[in-house]
Amino acid sequence: MDKEERKTINQGQEDEMEIYGYNLCRWKLAIVSLGVVCTGGFLLLLLYWMPEWRVKVTCVRAAIKDCEVVLLRTTDEFRTWFCAKIRFLSLETPPFSSSKSLVNKVSNGHAVHLTENLAEENRLEMNKYSQPQSQQIRYFTHHSVKYFWSDSLHNFDFLKGLDEGVSCTSIYEKHSAGLTKGMHAYRKLLYGVNEIAVKVPSVFKLLVKEVLNPFYIFQLFSVILWSTDEYYYYAITIVIMSIVSIISSLYAIRKQYIMLHDMVAAHSTVRVSVCRVNEEIEEIFSTDLVPGDVMVIPLNGTVMPCDAVLINGTCIVNESMLTGESVPVTKTNLPNPSVDMKGTRDELYSPETHRRHTLFCGTTVIQTRFYAGELVKAIVVRTGFSTSKGQLVRSILYPKPTDFKLYRDAYLFLLCLVAVAAIGFIYTIINNILNEVEVADIIIESLDIITITVPPALPAAMTAGIVYAQRRLKKVGIFCISPQRINICGQLNLICFDKTGTLTEDGLDLWGIQRVENARFLLPEEKVCSEMLVKSQFVACMATCHSLTKIEGVLSGDPLDLKMFEAIGWILEEATEEETALHNRIMPTVVRPPKQLLPESAPAGNQEMELFELPAVYEIGIVRQFPFSSALQRMCVVARVLGDRKMDAYMKGAPEVIASLCKPETVPVDFEKVLEDYTKQGFRVIALAHRKLESKLTWHKVQNVGRDAIENNMDFMGLIIMQNKLKRETPAVLEDLHKANIRTVMVTGDNMLTAVSVARDCGMILPQDKVIIAEALPPKDGKVAKINWHYADTMTQSNDSSAIDPEAIPIKLVHDNLEDLQVTRYHFAMNGKSFSVILEHFQDLVPKLMLHGTVFARMAPDQKTQLVEALQNVDYYVGMCGDGANDCGALKRAHGGISLSELEASVASPFTSRTPSISCVPNLIREGRAALMTSFCVFKFMALYSIIQYFSVTLLYSILSNLGDFQFLFIDLAIILVVVFTMSLNPAWKELVAQRPPSGLISGALLFSVLSQIIISIGFQSLGFFWVKQQTWYKESHPYSDAFNTTGSLDGNSSHLNDETNPDKHNIENYENTTVFFISSFQYLIVAIAFSKGKPFRQPCYKNYFFVVSVVMLYAFILFIMLHPVDSIDQVLQIVCVPYPWRITMLIIVLVNAFVSIAVENFFLDMVLWKVVFSRDKQGEYRFTTTQPPQESLDWWGKCCLSWALNCRKKMPKAKYMYLAQELLVDPEWPPKPQTTTEAKALVKENGSCQIITIT
Repeated sequence: MDKEERKTINQGQEDEMEIYGYNLCRWKLAIVSLGVVCTGGFLLLLLYWMPEWRVKVTCVRAAIKDCEVVLLRTTDEFRTWFCAKIRFLSLETPPFSSSKSLVNKVSNGHAVHLTENLAEENRLEMNKYSQPQSQQIRYFTHHSVKYFWSDSLHNFDFLKGLDEGVSCTSIYEKHSAGLTKGMHAYRKLLYGVNEIAVKVPSVFKLLVKEVLNPFYIFQLFSVILWSTDEYYYYAITIVIMSIVSIISSLYAIRKQYIMLHDMVAAHSTVRVSVCRVNEEIEEIFSTDLVPGDVMVIPLNGTVMPCDAVLINGTCIVNESMLTGESVPVTKTNLPNPSVDMKGTRDELYSPETHRRHTLFCGTTVIQTRFYAGELVKAIVVRTGFSTSKGQLVRSILYPKPTDFKLYRDAYLFLLCLVAVAAIGFIYTIINNILNEVEVADIIIESLDIITITVPPALPAAMTAGIVYAQRRLKKVGIFCISPQRINICGQLNLICFDKTGTLTEDGLDLWGIQRVENARFLLPEEKVCSEMLVKSQFVACMATCHSLTKIEGVLSGDPLDLKMFEAIGWILEEATEEETALHNRIMPTVVRPPKQLLPESAPAGNQEMELFELPAVYEIGIVRQFPFSSALQRMCVVARVLGDRKMDAYMKGAPEVIASLCKPETVPVDFEKVLEDYTKQGFRVIALAHRKLESKLTWHKVQNVGRDAIENNMDFMGLIIMQNKLKRETPAVLEDLHKANIRTVMVTGDNMLTAVSVARDCGMILPQDKVIIAEALPPKDGKVAKINWHYADTMTQSNDSSAIDPEAIPIKLVHDNLEDLQVTRYHFAMNGKSFSVILEHFQDLVPKLMLHGTVFARMAPDQKTQLVEALQNVDYYVGMCGDGANDCGALKRAHGGISLSELEASVASPFTSRTPSISCVPNLIREGRAALMTSFCVFKFMALYSIIQYFSVTLLYSILSNLGDFQFLFIDLAIILVVVFTMSLNPAWKELVAQRPPSGLISGALLFSVLSQIIISIGFQSLGFFWVKQQTWYKESHPYSDAFNTTGSLDGNSSHLNDETNPDKHNIENYENTTVFFISSFQYLIVAIAFSKGKPFRQPCYKNYFFVVSVVMLYAFILFIMLHPVDSIDQVLQIVCVPYPWRITMLIIVLVNAFVSIAVENFFLDMVLWKVVFSRDKQGEYRFTTTQPPQESLDWWGKCCLSWALNCRKKMPKAKYMYLAQELLVDPEWPPKPQTTTEAKALVKENGSCQIITIT
């Protein structure tokens, strides 16, 4: 039973959840209803906030397959609870007469996904549907996804389309004909409407949700309490503030919903043509599409309403909505394995693996290409929220909670305030009982102390700094879709950079070519555009092997392809729609050289001969294109020279990969050395290859052949050398980051040695630093996985390199002297393949490599994401800066992802820089640090405000007095709100400094700051409170007394407050009250100035003009009413007249208080403690001592103090990378020595250990 009651859904995925079944219990419901009535609705609110309580107190556990309600809990660190109600979907009997029925068996309320075995499936369906009770499917909806009960899985699962478990073969054999109308209707019932529905909630619904926030409920409780105590003015002001806050919040939330709705709804419903089984074309709305429909892509393009795999024709697509990259992408039809004999028939289709054949929802198809009048067709694989766009919208609608130490500490701090309030609550009750105060007054006053301790303006105050930082970022062209991450960016201590287009210029310049003839390299050539080379296979490869297309007459595509094509000066022509319709085998794209480059075929004077030769002009038609693949690191085309019988295959890509696919005898012996020479100089090198195809390969066969059949036995033709210049600002920005102790890492898809060279050029690796290349090899032929360690700087080519290893080209190195290694920094470099092997077989080495890994080359998009996760696992705060194209996963995963895109906001990344420059990185970190310090300042100030006011009230309660209504009003509105919203305006400091702000509130320095100011404030308030009682003119007061209802004055300056017929019921007008009010009013301003820190993270507070003006005006006003009383003001504020000497005494108390507070905060704390806190060694230098760093011990001390107060002793762990650095300093085996090998042990999965073996 217990196993039945708990299951896991979405196992292994990001949104993995535990699921529990419950049934409604009537007697529990009756008890809860009674409880709601007895608590005046408060229990109902509590159950609204806590979904797990709501289910557990009204329901009983039940088997999941029979339950009425499911309780869900995420398995991540947040352990968030959700609940959902089970619903039923009624199905009509599907059309079994159709042989194309593809829906899995539906029985006893379950349906899972489209299956392969049609005959078996139909038989099972017939059997199941013969039972009359099998017509209902049980399901629930969570975060816009429907989960259906599956009898075969004994669990709930979401309905999958053709994106999982469907082979490429079956895409063509079973799904390419389309659906019958009956099958389409049946599937639509299951999959629902194909739309990404972003419903804009009504104002009323939003209002109820906002008002039921615990913060507003607490404010409502406060307002009711104040009203019963006749604090009407303050209550009304808080109500007005809350209404304004609610309205502005509702406006912002609704505006976001409307923007998202408009973005999604812009092209949500269009008319599309679909092919049915009998080859008829039916026009339907895009909302009616279901997985399995064959959609016809219109000639003039469209915005894709679903995810679909292309099975016929070619499309030019703009995917900027998904990736932020506006370069058009060519999509070709999915290879048909059944036609290609060498194809992998069992390969499963995956939208990610087969990106180049998949049209994603929301992307724009600009143009289509087709042959012989055939339609461009695509099979729908995912619809609605299952599509790539739907998943993006879901991530915006239901974002994961932001886990940041500051926010966790903030809740801890609030708990402390609640604990302080509880002490005040108990004290007030005991004090009032002892003084025989009425029960009603005891209740009001004791509850009032709680509303004073927890400040109502805290949430608004905390967000002010972030809002201001967001505005400042927008001014410098950085847009943010996740404002909470701005604070986290203040903690970044490691930045990963993409190389091409990020550190280096986006465009590459062609430096030259180096051709190969008879397996020997010729001399490098600068000019490619020459008569001598025009008809060479080398230039033909450059002319055809690309993904360029003409959009509105302008050549566009990958920048590298553009540079390469421009260098040869050829002309690209694409067939028009009319031409394609007229000719049966028209080439879709033709390239030809300009006439002036072609050698003269006849004497210049012979006009007739020239005319006769015109039809024999040199043209090459591109018959088939295999687009560039990041995973394969190459692209290939099949082309035919006009008039030739045989076709040619041309291939270009990473030199190591191309060489491995060529005949060994065509690859020069010195290939590795030549390649190494170029890459070490930082050039981007691309290799070209060619082969003549067999004459039996006809045009039609080529359209269906797999790329593996083409890409082998090629002839190596030579190298194209591209120059990828560093951006002008790159070295300066990286130097700034290094000075600020922020590590920099390069993650690129380029060649390893090129990446290392660029890393040296830009200052990421300093000239004296060592570079250790980790070359990991997977297990092979019974041998375990191993890592070969090479030192890159002393590379020499060995003489025995006679053949090219198709797996990988190893880098041969000699021994190196390690004497100075401990004083020299070292960096690890590795490629994507090695990184994957290390992740799988050497888990214990991963943290060590993360500590010093600087260059990661040939990294696939998913490997970039894994790298970010590995760095985060050793407690780095990781930033990622990329161009948004193939970095989406890493940009999302990083603590601060910055996409360099011209688009205003890329959904791929929390931050988007409009200017494609890495100078946005230090800007973002500076603003993050400023926002973080602002949050600390505001939090500290709000904590002090609460404690000062709490202590003022506690002191006054001891004499059965309190602050007056307008005194509260003046403090909370005129002082606190004005100060909070102006102290947040300090801009960021102009440069990055080596220190980093603390990551949380519970650190030694911050706790010392708050506690010292609390002690100082309490001390001076107590001094004033008790000293006034010692004065000769002091008169004791009590409620309803008329001690101060006199028309005379103690110093000749009248302050007539009340007449004798209206005694002071609340005992507000007394000497203690006036003294405490003046001293505390000044204290709020004193701590505001003390906490408004400037350098090194923010501009000095005197440059914050609004803050300075506000504070000066408040000081002047309070000083004026204290030293020169005004009757009308005194009457409103309920201040009594005190002798002039006491006013001077209060001024002296205030001045001494100010001196002590500012001296402790700005001199003692900054000069002693703050420097201790920030005396960490540079993390980039890895100079760690073996003793515990002061920051960590202080943080531990602060945490322990607070934990002890909360009775939860919990030692805060130190950053893992710091532990690791200390361990490695005393590890004689680290770093690995040159020419050594690390082998994985056989039981690597059990313990992940490895051993070092030196190869001699």
